[in-house]
Amino acid sequence: MPLNQTAVVVMLKGGKICGRINDLGIVEGCELTPVFNAPFGDPVAYSVKHTLIALRQKDSRHIYVRCKDDI
Repeated sequence: MPLNQTAVVVMLKGGKICGRINDLGIVEGCELTPVFNAPFGDPVAYSVKHTLIALRQKDSRHIYVRCKDDI
């Protein structure tokens, strides 16, 4: 996702990591906005419910989103 483009979480898929992602507040239907990348691109900080959460690419690939403009 490009930085500062808001998307809506459609689905979480992928085993045990989904429970941790849910605990961080990333659930189906919530809005997710990438705010900035680390110098080498991993991890990425996301704004979720007025909180910044950093996720590594290996964890964020379990989150399926739809661009907010498409809804």
